[in-house]
Amino acid sequence: MAASPVGRGPVLVVSAHAADFVWRAGGALALSASRGQPVHVLCLTFGERGESQALWKQPGMTLERAKETRRDEARRAAEILGAEIEFLDAGDYPLRATDDLHDHVTTTIRRVDPAVIITHPARDPYNLDHSLAHEIVLRARMVAQAAGHDPQTRPIGAPNVLQFEPHQPEQCGFVPNLLLDVSTVFDRKIEAMRIMGAQSHLVAYYTDLGLRRGVQAVRNGGDRSITHAEAFQRIFPVVGGELL
Repeated sequence: MAASPVGRGPVLVVSAHAADFVWRAGGALALSASRGQPVHVLCLTFGERGESQALWKQPGMTLERAKETRRDEARRAAEILGAEIEFLDAGDYPLRATDDLHDHVTTTIRRVDPAVIITHPARDPYNLDHSLAHEIVLRARMVAQAAGHDPQTRPIGAPNVLQFEPHQPEQCGFVPNLLLDVSTVFDRKIEAMRIMGAQSHLVAYYTDLGLRRGVQAVRNGGDRSITHAEAFQRIFPVVGGELL
């Protein structure tokens, strides 16, 4: 398995809504997939109520039509990025942390056995669905490590958890400590973003953000060939045998 800056082995992304993984981690997913790592996206909801504003402007829109549109957009985007995707349809605005949802996320973590988990930051005052998704992931990771949980399956190890960049990082206490070079796959991220028609206004924002993070990557010691990057914040320490 090829080494990657986001880990070695499977990558699991837990996305509160059906488009979050595209905007915030599409480059990381495409990069990992291009290096032969299995990539799995778990969408807790379709974002059918709160993150489908363009759809609800269409005459006769219904909840089920919104869900199906979002499912199709996210599925096609994941295919472009090289990721498998599944949907839990837990309901958004508000997302609720039910026992079933916790069990589904825990089961997925054990099944995928990821080298790294990517999800939302702990704090997002603009979207509490995102904050709750973060808490659900950490609780599920904790349970998935427990030897006494579901003896029919194997406990996981200690995968690091990367928080991807929120839409307004200054208000979320987001301080990145990983700038991931996604220059070689950013065209695939743009292609995936353009599929997300229900939130098409975000394409320009995240394209510009990729350019700005690329500049910062170079200024922080990255190769001068870097043009685009994505920002992440680790939760747990990285263990190594040398300082660099």
